[in-house]
Amino acid sequence: MPMFTPLLANFDLIALAASVGKIVFLTFLVILPLVSISVYFERRISAVIQDRVGPNRVGVPLTLLGFKNDWQPFGIGGLAQAVADGLKFILKEDFVPKHVRTFYYWLAPCLTMVPALLTCVVIPFGSELDLSFLGLAEPIKLVIADLSVGPLFTFAIASLGVYGIVLAGWSSNSKYPFLGGVRASAQMISYEMSLGLSVVPVFMIFGELNLTKMSAFQDANGWLLLPLWGEGLSLARWVLLIPIFISFIIFTVSMFAETNRLPFDLAECETELVAGYHTEYSSMKFALFFLGEYAAMIIGSGLAVTLFLGGWSIPCWPLLEQIIPLKLHFTPGDTPLYTALLHIATFFAKVFCFIVFFIVIRWTLPRFRFDQLMALGWKVFFELALANVFLTALLMWWFPLK
Repeated sequence: MPMFTPLLANFDLIALAASVGKIVFLTFLVILPLVSISVYFERRISAVIQDRVGPNRVGVPLTLLGFKNDWQPFGIGGLAQAVADGLKFILKEDFVPKHVRTFYYWLAPCLTMVPALLTCVVIPFGSELDLSFLGLAEPIKLVIADLSVGPLFTFAIASLGVYGIVLAGWSSNSKYPFLGGVRASAQMISYEMSLGLSVVPVFMIFGELNLTKMSAFQDANGWLLLPLWGEGLSLARWVLLIPIFISFIIFTVSMFAETNRLPFDLAECETELVAGYHTEYSSMKFALFFLGEYAAMIIGSGLAVTLFLGGWSIPCWPLLEQIIPLKLHFTPGDTPLYTALLHIATFFAKVFCFIVFFIVIRWTLPRFRFDQLMALGWKVFFELALANVFLTALLMWWFPLK
C-alpha cells in the first residue's frame, strides 16, 4: 500500500468529477438530445420545402389511459415523434441474416458511432465556469480535453468512422452494401485531403492548434468571418477574409462529403443501392448508424463554428455592452457565471443554425453522380485548397498581422 500513497496523494478528485460532469453534459444532455431535435426539425423543414404536412400527430399517448386526446407538448403536434422513433428502434426485432460475417457485422455500427462521439472532447462549448461559490478555487474550462492539437485530433478520430461503413458493407455479404462501402472509402480519401488543407490558412492566422485559444482570440479580436472589433478592424484581417472565405466554403462542402449527407450521400443512395452499407441492418444496429451520422453532423457543425464563427463568442459584444449593462466578453479568471452561461447558449445556438443549414441543403440540391463527386474533390477542391494556402502565405507576408 505505501507504494501507491504518492499516486493517491496527487489524485485530483475535483478535476475527475469536473471531467465526468462535462462528459455527461456534452454526450447525454446535449449531443444525443440534439440528434433527436435535429431529426424532428429535418422532418418539419423538409415538409415545408416539399409543401406537405410533416409529423403532426405524435404526442404523449394519454388516450391509452382513457383520456379523449393525446397531449401535444407546447401545443406543437408531432413533437414527440423522436421519442416514438427511439422506442421503435428499441422494440424492433434484432434480426441478423445468416449469410453475414457475424463478428464484423456487429462491430461495424460501433465503429461508426464511437468516433463521432469521441471527436467532441476537444471542442470548447463555452469559456470558463466560475464555481467559487461552491468552494472551487479555479474556474472550470468548458472543454473536456484542452489539447494543443485539437483539430488534428478531430480529423484523426473522425476519419476512423469510415472503417465502420466499409466493414458494414463487406460483412453484409451483399452486393449493394459492398458497393456502398467502397464508395464511402473512395469518398473519404477524396475529401479528407481538401478538408485538411482547407484549415491550414486558419492555423496560419492563429499560429496555433488549440481550439480553446482560437475561440478566446476571436472573442477579443472578432470572428474570422466577422472581424468587427478589436484587432479584427485592421487592414490585414480584412484582406485575409478572401482566403478565409475560400477555406470556409471548401471546409463546409468537404464536411458534407465526410458526413455522407446529401448531395454527397453516395454511400447510401437509396435510388441506386437500396440503402447502401446499412441495407442488411435493423433495430438498434441501424439506429447506431443513424445516430453516428447525425452526431458527426453536429460535431462538424461545432468545429466549423469554432474555427470560423467565433465559437462561443457573442457576436458584436462591444456594441451590445453599450446597450445592455452586462459583461459579455471573456476575461480569464474573471468571467461572471451569467456570462459563461450566455457563452454556452451562444455556441449551441450557432451549432443549431449550422445544422439547419445542413438540413436545408439536403432537401434543396439533387444528388451528385459518383464521377462528379470524385471530380469535384480531386480536380477542383484539392487544387483550390492548395492554392489558397499559398495565397494566405503571400497575403500574410504582404500584410503582416500584429
